[in-house]
Amino acid sequence: MKRLNYLMNGLAALALVVLFSQCAGKAETQTASASAQAGGLSEMKIAYVEVDTLLAKYNFCIDLNEAMVKKSENVRLTLNQKAKELDKQKQEFQTKYQNNAYLSQERAQQEYNRIAKLEQDLQELSNKLQSELMSENEKNSLQLRDSINAFLKEYNKTKGYSLIISNTGFDNLLYADSTYNITSEILEGLNARYSSPEKK
Repeated sequence: MKRLNYLMNGLAALALVVLFSQCAGKAETQTASASAQAGGLSEMKIAYVEVDTLLAKYNFCIDLNEAMVKKSENVRLTLNQKAKELDKQKQEFQTKYQNNAYLSQERAQQEYNRIAKLEQDLQELSNKLQSELMSENEKNSLQLRDSINAFLKEYNKTKGYSLIISNTGFDNLLYADSTYNITSEILEGLNARYSSPEKK
């Protein structure tokens, strides 16, 4: 289950990076072509944002991740508890069966079928809860992307960049002078605008 948590967190981060990169990529293409038509590439004002840093330090993202970790942990605990209960019932059945404690073969078969149904129900519950977690994760990724994009739109009204590129490791940007890196400015603005919900 721990591996599942790491996998879920990794998938969440990956989904977030992909969504943000796609969105940024569309905006980059549209802005670049409009700017090139308007007056040439020499007049472009460009900056980049390190998405990895935003994901690690943006308080909204941190809060979303903490909430997801809590939900994942609750799911894990629920499933583990039910699995333990099921194992106990299986062992009891096995012991009774070996000791001929059932009045008839038919009664033993009924008990076996009941336990098999509990096992099937547990598998269905596990699938349902994992699916809900993935759905919640996708929703969080969209919220985060929308939050960042809305801020960038507002931020750029005064800054006037022609292009703000997302940089994720070496995926999009192989080299750039650090003077074009506006990550800390964006991060500061995002965190100033976001107020964390009260911690319980």
